Amino acid sequence: MSTIAGISVAKPSRIRAATLGDADAIFGLLSQLEKGFVPERASFDAAYIDAVQDAGDHILLVAADESDRVIGYTLTTLARLFHTNGLSAQLQELVVDVGSRGRRVGSQLVTAVERECLARGARQLTVTSRRGASFYEGHDYRSTADYLKKTL
Repeated sequence: MSTIAGISVAKPSRIRAATLGDADAIFGLLSQLEKGFVPERASFDAAYIDAVQDAGDHILLVAADESDRVIGYTLTTLARLFHTNGLSAQLQELVVDVGSRGRRVGSQLVTAVERECLARGARQLTVTSRRGASFYEGHDYRSTADYLKKTL
């Protein structure tokens, strides 16, 4: 973090596509996602390899600091839906390391995801969030539906 005219300014993170080598860092961030959630490494590894190696229907981006340490990630899925007249994207996960929150890392990741979705021809990007609605509303997202879930 640097200071300009007495104001602390966070250095922009470097946003890039995730690689197989980022798996341990992303797994560590996943553990910060939600209290009570315990990620299973074998399940994570299978999904991670799929997301990195078959990126046609996934966008997996990381934010890295000056030393290339992964400090955040976002996972987005893409699907062709009937009701969107084309490709739709769903921002599934966005996690920023506790020590890096409040430095606009999440905003940089959202902006990068939006650009990638546009580049792939997506017509909409949706997100569900229990605690982050105001964050997404600050990025021009609006509430359009209730989110319901049933564990199978």
